[in-house]
Amino acid sequence: MAKPIEELLEMIVRENAADLHINVGLPPMMRQHEGLVKMDSEPLTPEDTVNYMKAITSREHQEELQRVGGTDFGFAFKDIARFRVSVFKERGHIAMALRLIPYKFLTFEQLGLEERTMKYLLTRPRGLLLVTGPTGSGKTTTLASMIDYMNANMDRHIITIEDPIEYYHFHKRSIVTQRELGVDVPSFAEALRRGLRQDPDVFLVGELRDLETIEAAITAAETGHVVFGTLHTTGSTRTIDRMVNVFPVAQQEQIRVMLSVSILAIISQLLLNRVDKPGRIAAFEIMIVTPSIQNLIRERKTYRILSDIQTGMKMGMITLDAYLMRLFREGKISFETVMIYSQDPEQVKLQLAAEGLIDEKLASKKYGESLDIEDEQKVK
Repeated sequence: MAKPIEELLEMIVRENAADLHINVGLPPMMRQHEGLVKMDSEPLTPEDTVNYMKAITSREHQEELQRVGGTDFGFAFKDIARFRVSVFKERGHIAMALRLIPYKFLTFEQLGLEERTMKYLLTRPRGLLLVTGPTGSGKTTTLASMIDYMNANMDRHIITIEDPIEYYHFHKRSIVTQRELGVDVPSFAEALRRGLRQDPDVFLVGELRDLETIEAAITAAETGHVVFGTLHTTGSTRTIDRMVNVFPVAQQEQIRVMLSVSILAIISQLLLNRVDKPGRIAAFEIMIVTPSIQNLIRERKTYRILSDIQTGMKMGMITLDAYLMRLFREGKISFETVMIYSQDPEQVKLQLAAEGLIDEKLASKKYGESLDIEDEQKVK
């Protein structure tokens, strides 16, 4: 007999798992730092998954599921956590993926971001602050912590536009207006346009997913507002190029100029498995716009931005490779993880070998060659 959904959700919270997967023919599975783990339960029948779905899904979302084959929403579980839910059909059966969203906000130190740098960025009067990375890299958590800091320390009107609402923000020093797509507003772009008439200071846009939304976000930043947004890109260069390339060729020059003066910073992040203790840890690339970077954006020389980040450490900038090496030096991630995610693995190997952190023979191995047991022992 299948366990009640409440028991599964309590286990996810207790084990601090990232996700719960519900599929016909398998027991419920949770994603932990070591991967997917089967929960102690019998394989689920089609009736089980339908019952789980009905237990947490509103009538409106059930109708959407029947109409288009899937639906997404967030819901609160007792007073201990929220979950972001995706319900969908596969092979004619109901399946679900639930992402745990803790109620507690993380500090900048817990995230791995320098507090001095973040305070500088969050006190700017206007501009675009982008948090980028692949799905599941922790972008929502980082943005929620930024909004919570502003909410607690500044008197602002903050408007969030989310799909769905994940973290709930209660009014502190600021007013936080949270609008959900499909419930409060039809689209990100529409919410931004309407929001300009609602005396806003700060916007959070859940995803800059199309030309209309990106254009509205740039306009809001240009007209004296702070705009937070996310994209599924990795690295500052790719992020800027992606935003420009969304527009028709005839508009791209104008957009480059607009972006050069409106972007405050781009924070790119990845979520990596730890080796020092169970769990995962974020690695970041941080670009803060300077007059030099503004010129590179205008002149189509975004490929040179990485060089400016490397020389901008005093301002709080850091490359992804430098951050990965820092985590490796601190014993938090493995050498193999550094090699998988670094942008220039050959240069990283030379740097770590020069510091005596890896064996020179290992450093001479070409990128892509697998590490054997003997190699792993050479990582000091």
